[in-house]
Amino acid sequence: MNKDKLLVINPGSTSTKVAVFKDELLLWTGTLTHSTGALKEFNNIIEQFQFRKKTIERAVLNKGYALEEFKAVVARGGLLKPISGGTYIVNDAMLQDLRNGTYGEHACNLGALIAKEIAGPLGINAYIVDPVVVDELEPLARLSGIPEVPRRSIFHALNQKAMARRYCRENNQRYEDVNLLVVHLGGGISVGAHKKGRVIDVTNALDGEGPFSPERAGGIPVVELLKYFIEHGKDLDGIRKRLIGQGGLVAYLNTNDAREVEDMIEKGNGEAALVYEAMAYQIAKEIGAYAAVLSGKIDGIIVTGGLAFSSRLTTWIKERVDFIAPVVLYPGEDEMTALVEGVLRVFNGTEEALVY
Repeated sequence: MNKDKLLVINPGSTSTKVAVFKDELLLWTGTLTHSTGALKEFNNIIEQFQFRKKTIERAVLNKGYALEEFKAVVARGGLLKPISGGTYIVNDAMLQDLRNGTYGEHACNLGALIAKEIAGPLGINAYIVDPVVVDELEPLARLSGIPEVPRRSIFHALNQKAMARRYCRENNQRYEDVNLLVVHLGGGISVGAHKKGRVIDVTNALDGEGPFSPERAGGIPVVELLKYFIEHGKDLDGIRKRLIGQGGLVAYLNTNDAREVEDMIEKGNGEAALVYEAMAYQIAKEIGAYAAVLSGKIDGIIVTGGLAFSSRLTTWIKERVDFIAPVVLYPGEDEMTALVEGVLRVFNGTEEALVY
């Protein structure tokens, strides 16, 4: 049986995306939903490992694919130590950090574990590509103002780098030769300064930097924020939820769905219009700040992610930043294709597989 296919695995909190590719060609993709009842059987994320693995294998076999057809398994990377961008072979050191939750627990930690468990008996490699912990910050970017709290690089690395490479392909350029600003607009918003193939500074939206987003508060006046939480008796978990899950559009308009916000605007809701434009305003300010990181020498500004489908939002952003560089829209994100592209760059010799 020919080993000519790639199995792609992308675990989320309550579902797992799975795909089968033959080189760049997508043969099948599906989302395997895991019920709340099923997941309640497990005390933590790592305990879900065998359950999710068997669910994936069953789905693949039901679609008519034999595991022996795969030449590699590639998964979304998890919470690991800071590493440079690229395609990594899953090894024991990586698996140990993921099992132990050394750098945090998240469903994406399961990806490499499952990929390796499937790949091992088949005698093939398992890989991850550009995980969220990609860290290519320059030393200047790490200082925060408080030595005990350095800035960290946590962002939509997989999609940002994939869209930067797409831009380069379409413009006959090499990623390693250009300077780009890449803006990911999703539940969280990140802006990255890509200098000749490396993300030398980026918004750590997870920890509260940058513009507010559909679910996140973004940068807040610090002293007033502290006073608010002290007055309301919030503990760390309560603070985190307020900033990361209950901020932004949720806080102002009780929804994280931009389509609902646009519907409010169409119906004459002035507050919705103000809040939505304020989000665009803050995004544009962040782009301007990161233009300074690259000394204004920028080949293009790429706007991607789910919110990039909103012409109203992207028009507001473009009106404020297109004097910096041409703005290109790549709405949505295709993480499965991005994962495959990373492995294929290793297979065709464009890149070398990295070791964790």
